[in-house]
Amino acid sequence: MNLSLKTLLKTTQVITVSAAVTLTGTLDALASNDKYKFNLALESGDRDSAQGKSMQQWANLIKEKSDGRMKVNIFYQGELGGQQEMFDQLVKGNIQMMVTWPQTSYDERLAVNYIPYLTLGWDDALKAYGENGWLKNILGPVYADIGLKYFGPYPEGFGGIATKGKYATSYENAQGMKVRSAPVFPLPQTVQAMGFQAVPIDWAEVYTSIQTGVVDGDSSNVIYWDYEYFRDQLNYYVHSRHNFSSYALLMNNDTWNELDAEDQKIIADAAQVVINQQFKDARAEDEKWIKAAQKAGMEYVEPSTAEMQAWVKRVRNDVWPLVEEKLGAELMARIRANASVPK
Repeated sequence: MNLSLKTLLKTTQVITVSAAVTLTGTLDALASNDKYKFNLALESGDRDSAQGKSMQQWANLIKEKSDGRMKVNIFYQGELGGQQEMFDQLVKGNIQMMVTWPQTSYDERLAVNYIPYLTLGWDDALKAYGENGWLKNILGPVYADIGLKYFGPYPEGFGGIATKGKYATSYENAQGMKVRSAPVFPLPQTVQAMGFQAVPIDWAEVYTSIQTGVVDGDSSNVIYWDYEYFRDQLNYYVHSRHNFSSYALLMNNDTWNELDAEDQKIIADAAQVVINQQFKDARAEDEKWIKAAQKAGMEYVEPSTAEMQAWVKRVRNDVWPLVEEKLGAELMARIRANASVPK
């Protein structure tokens, strides 16, 4: 049975059924009996993807630790709309939880998550995005300002450029090649600085755009997405590593604030379990899909050290000043102080 988005969201709104407070002699114990049902949406990834399985783990942990009082309905890619539409619904509270690439339409400071060539290797990325990482400490307050609770990142790895028919590992060779970019600042600007023609396209339209020749390929994703969803269309994957692909685990802040401390802890602790596990799994997962893509016939290309250095220099020179205009000099100074140093 097909339900409209409005009806679906309405019927699964957070509902409080009952509340009971157990008091001790010192009033230091607060036990919740409230019952909740939450919507958790994925902008990309089906139930069998690594991301889909991680979100099921989050939902299962919440249900288990709350003795079934809190249940989470998961909606996979495309079931509740496109990226921007779902993010809008998250901010409004119609969707209570989401794993997503943040939309900078609400606050341009979220562009911090997409600064190109910010980290240049796994060790640096983990230090930046980890539980106590310097980048997480920057992102949390920004999310709070737009009404969202930020639990942390869902890292996937370093993105690349996947193309059809030909590939490029330099600014000069990329001229005339059109690649899809997520419509989020500064990803299109990054791809443009690398020499490609950036075409901002929503995820749901990428396959058709490649198939019909609107674009020659996809950009900024780890190889999993290009192999799993477009391998019959794409021949090459250049591991340019220009961005660290990291989603965000989020919750509507009004919904979060309605919960008592016990239930907040259950949800936050469950999120941290998922995040910690993904940090352990992400690198191995990425390497697994690189091998799978190669076995299936996709050519995996690593730019030379000189080619990488040229891209890093050009992109930082062209794009970082644009980012500074959005973030301000003070915040950008913190970022420059912590960014990876090219070798």
